[in-house]
Amino acid sequence: MRAVLQRVSRAQVSVKGEVVGSIREGVLVLLAVGGEDEEADAAYLPEKTAGLRIFQDEAGKMNRSVEDVGDQVLVVSQFTLFGDCRRGRRPGFSQAAPPELADRLRARAERPGRRRLRRRAGRLFAVLPAE
Repeated sequence: MRAVLQRVSRAQVSVKGEVVGSIREGVLVLLAVGGEDEEADAAYLPEKTAGLRIFQDEAGKMNRSVEDVGDQVLVVSQFTLFGDCRRGRRPGFSQAAPPELADRLRARAERPGRRRLRRRAGRLFAVLPAE
C-alpha cells in the first residue's frame, strides 16, 4: 500500500461534474493498493494518518494531528502510485492490486479504526480531477 498525504486548507474531488468528496482543513490521502497488500495494511493506514503530527500549533511547531484540526480526511484512489517507469516510455502497473482487491482494501482503509475521523472518499477507477 502506498499513500501520499497532503495537508490541505480545503480539497474537493469531482467525477463528471458531480462532487464526490470534499473537506475543509485536513488531510488529502492519495491511496494506491498493491497486489500483495492485506487487511492489516489497510487497517493500519487510518490509525497512522490520524496520529501524525503534521499541523502547526500556536508556537509554529508541528505538534497537532488531523484530530486536533477538525478530523477531516479525503481519501482518493490513485493506483498510478504503483506506476513503474524504469523501462520504456509507458509505465507498468503490474504491482498494483487487481480491481476487486483494490476496492475492498481501499474501503477498509477509509473506515475509521479506533479514532473517529470524518472521512470522505473518491470513486475507484474514475478520472478524478482534484481541486
